[in-house]
Amino acid sequence: MQRVRVSSHQTPIHKLGDSQMALSPKFKLSTVQSSLLNPSLESELSLRGEPLFPGLPDDIALNCLLRVPIESHTACRAVCKRWYLLFGSKEWFFTRRRELRLCDPWLFIFAFNKCIGRIQWLVFDLTHFSWHSIPAMPCKDNVCPHGFRCVSIPSEGVLFVCGGVLCDMDCPLNLVLKYEMRKNRWTVMTKMNMGRLFFASGVIDGMIYVAGGNSTDLFELDSAEVFDPDKGTWRQISSMGTNMASYDAAVLNGKLLVTEGWFWPFYVAPRGQVYDPKTDNWESMADGLREGWTGSSVVVFGQLFVVTEHERTKLKIYDADADSWETVEGPPLPEHICKPFSVNCCDNRIFVVGRDLHVAVGHISRLDPETTSEKKWSFSVQWQVVNAPEGFSDLTPSCAQVLFA
Repeated sequence: MQRVRVSSHQTPIHKLGDSQMALSPKFKLSTVQSSLLNPSLESELSLRGEPLFPGLPDDIALNCLLRVPIESHTACRAVCKRWYLLFGSKEWFFTRRRELRLCDPWLFIFAFNKCIGRIQWLVFDLTHFSWHSIPAMPCKDNVCPHGFRCVSIPSEGVLFVCGGVLCDMDCPLNLVLKYEMRKNRWTVMTKMNMGRLFFASGVIDGMIYVAGGNSTDLFELDSAEVFDPDKGTWRQISSMGTNMASYDAAVLNGKLLVTEGWFWPFYVAPRGQVYDPKTDNWESMADGLREGWTGSSVVVFGQLFVVTEHERTKLKIYDADADSWETVEGPPLPEHICKPFSVNCCDNRIFVVGRDLHVAVGHISRLDPETTSEKKWSFSVQWQVVNAPEGFSDLTPSCAQVLFA
């Protein structure tokens, strides 16, 4: 299939929101003033008959203005008082968008700058192909980029960063941070019961599950726990039955799939576990599933896909009935996307972020078996490459999460 390449080398990086916060060496947030402007002034201006857009009813005008890209907000604030109120606060703007259910997917990328040794989050607008920055995480400067686990609840516009390790102490953390898209701020949450790095994580029915990983002295864990974001509490769940760190994990059919993955050369077969929250039980992963899981996974159309790291970086799909993997029709991952890379998805699109933060968008097509001679769904992929700005040449991705803005 033909590849499409879209360049964004000249794209400037915009600050996503207004709030800023100081970093603290003890993982505590500084006091942050809300930037939400007084909505009563907006109502007063509306009652005076000052329209948002001359000649249009306010509801139609608002529906149009809430689609304006972030990079145009500064210019829009200068139009009039009501536009200033609408575009003057990102929290107010995104609140109104959510009220009208105007949500677009944004890709939040956790990256490491190898030149200055710092970690940071960058945001890629998947609709307008523009880049933005958000406030830094409230954690120590000497935290390593590896070992963290990030999960998100896209519809709520929130993501969580758990665990990690201090570079100079090799000490796993039980740190939990929450980022809210609408408020553009970080919050320190209740810590995990145990410090972990290289562990499995996933979201099932709004609950965050973590399992296994490494503890102090790289000792592998078999414990697991679950976090309730609404109550802000952690509780233990059944142990995995085996001590293992996680190479990759996925949530499929309401279950958490955990694999320790292949390591070259393939001397030892990988282990894999499957957790069912309805029964609070772990069971061994099917042989074909764990042995063919040789890359980073996503779930699209209710199917488990893997971007392989060893087989010419092809896309594979798991066939549960046959307990086997099949190659998806289409070209391999474009060579422009270099390892290490992070993978996520939204609807029928797979996003692969490579070194220097170049992004490959894989458009998944599904062919109904009724229209073919096949007895099951068949899939194909077409890749589109979006080049990152040249200023990202020193960045390496550690994680990518999709949130709706």
